Amino acid sequence: MIQIGVQQLMLSSLTGSDEALLETLKRIKEYGFDSIELNSFMVHPSSFLVRALTKAAGMGVGKAGKRDWKNLVPQSGLKVISLHSDLGSIERDVEAVAKEALEFGTDKVVITGMYRYDYTSSSSLSSLSKRLSEGGKRLKECGVSLLYHNHNIETVKDERGRTALDVIINETDEEYVSFELDTYWLSEAGCFLEEWMRKMGDRLKIWHIADRGWRGSGKEIAPIVKSGSVELGTGNLPLERLLSIARELQVQGIVLESHNNWINDDPMESIRISSQWLTKNILKS
Repeated sequence: MIQIGVQQLMLSSLTGSDEALLETLKRIKEYGFDSIELNSFMVHPSSFLVRALTKAAGMGVGKAGKRDWKNLVPQSGLKVISLHSDLGSIERDVEAVAKEALEFGTDKVVITGMYRYDYTSSSSLSSLSKRLSEGGKRLKECGVSLLYHNHNIETVKDERGRTALDVIINETDEEYVSFELDTYWLSEAGCFLEEWMRKMGDRLKIWHIADRGWRGSGKEIAPIVKSGSVELGTGNLPLERLLSIARELQVQGIVLESHNNWINDDPMESIRISSQWLTKNILKS
């Protein structure tokens, strides 16, 4: 059975109080989701730098760090599918990272791309791959697995003509490093999504899902419009075909994450609409 979750970032504007957040989590459960994906920087009070970097990326953390996630999530009936952390934290105190994940009831820690890192250098990519493998090994010794989550930076090429994501896949130890594939960001970079799913193979453990399209109406001045994330089934990505491959690869979880282009500027309405596609294609199949 594939776990179906929502990324915590989608709820950042709904974290004004524990009571309000609990009602939000219960609604997500009612929509058919069974889990949530948490971020370490959103389950604790975060620094100004973290908040600024997150906001610069088009997302905010709201008051999430003040909420009692360890009690609210189980009260809502949801489970934690994975916990996002960062490579630096793993290298500094792997036991603390593993302990927090296990306390939330998950054995998966996910890290994303590095800030201010040279993804065009083969030596930098080889160094990163070694660090990922070592971090994954140390996490495994604590009973937790490491997943790498891509954005679009990993589609740049090094001086040998290899994409960064190819290097990371090929040079990390498959025993210690698995993947959380974000097809939205690869689509934004113009990639052939099915190819990347198959490159990861059985190392693909979680699929980050969002559709991609244009939200607008009426006449446009120019024949070129800007696309963004949209609700599942309302955009142009071949989600049914990707789901078929995900099933074939025995993906363990699918996590919904759209960004700031929600219908009516309402993240819960966006989640509700996307849940209809999930119910039709996964929950009832």
